[in-house]
Amino acid sequence: MTSTTTRPPAGAPDAEPRRSGLTARVVLGKVFAPVPSEFLLIASTALLLTGFGLVMVLSATSAVGTANGDAPYESLIKQSVFAVIGIPLMFIASRFTIGFWKRMAWPVLIGATAFQMLVFTPLGVDNDGNTNWIKIAGLQAQPSEFLKLALALWMGYVLFRKQTLLGLWRHVFIPVVPVSVAVMATVLAGHDLGTVSILVLVVLAALFFSGVKLRIFVIPLILAAGALVAFAVTSPNRMGRIMSFLDPVCTDYYNACYQPLHGIWGLASGGVFGLGLGNSKQKYDWLPAASSDYIFSIVGEEMGMIGCCVVLLLFALFAVGAFHIVRKTDDPFVRIVAGAITVWIVGQALLNVAVVLRLAPALGVPLPFMSQGGTSLVSVLIACGVLLSFARTIPTRTTAAGR
Repeated sequence: MTSTTTRPPAGAPDAEPRRSGLTARVVLGKVFAPVPSEFLLIASTALLLTGFGLVMVLSATSAVGTANGDAPYESLIKQSVFAVIGIPLMFIASRFTIGFWKRMAWPVLIGATAFQMLVFTPLGVDNDGNTNWIKIAGLQAQPSEFLKLALALWMGYVLFRKQTLLGLWRHVFIPVVPVSVAVMATVLAGHDLGTVSILVLVVLAALFFSGVKLRIFVIPLILAAGALVAFAVTSPNRMGRIMSFLDPVCTDYYNACYQPLHGIWGLASGGVFGLGLGNSKQKYDWLPAASSDYIFSIVGEEMGMIGCCVVLLLFALFAVGAFHIVRKTDDPFVRIVAGAITVWIVGQALLNVAVVLRLAPALGVPLPFMSQGGTSLVSVLIACGVLLSFARTIPTRTTAAGR
């Protein structure tokens, strides 16, 4: 039997270049494919809040920095470096698939916990009684910030794998409770109750969005509340802050009441329109954490109620985009992780604002995207990247109409 090879006639175009051109068009089509509105909403609000935060960090730090002999833009440059690192990481993370995040759940949690353990080595740095930072080559970092994202991913993966067994309390309890408690213990050992409170919020949010029955959900809720109260009352420092919060007059001005009072005074003095960008009075060393935990007070003082409403509106839009992912997805893993990340970021923002308004005792939690702190900014931007990668799985209107 003789085999024959069919060749294209002379002058006919080669099929290989045509196939290569088609492949190139397909690849470019994927790159420039329309993204869902949730993607645009989350990305735009994250970028706007980060940009707004850089402006407010400059305003809150330039005066004191100059008085101390430092360059007025030094804090802005440091924060900008982390923004330049975090924003590309956000868009790189947005290209990863859901399968990638499932595979990385355990490695990320183990790596983040190992990173947190460095605070108990000679690299650990103490700040106001909390040992929750490390310093390497002159750069200071807070490893516990990455535990928030790591715990959200891990909770999502474990609860996703146990979807059919979540009606039984023992399958909810193991390994969720032992592992979560062990992770939080590494932070609590450094006396950082504020970060532990956010980690508890992440765990409870993950349980809620996994569809755990209410009677099973209430048990870890009660245990978490009891543990937080116990650790609060056993610390004189924390009890002082709680008592100053409960004291309407706040008589202990020079100690526990100093920062909360100056925070609310700065916020109130801005009125509706504010004193003008750069015109804050509290930032002249009256408000110790003006650029970090109390940056919302500087926003209110300089930009007024209008500026505060803009910040809250941006967080609200961020929450709308993120919760749309939770509502539209069919993947339990996406729903759990997206819900936990959203509750972490938005819940931490509301808690920070509540502290400034003296509606909650001072816990030392930063305002996401805006407070000075490179580790916090990078971790939040990477978490936004995870949300953006989930948003890519939501069908666009064009795709839905074509089906």
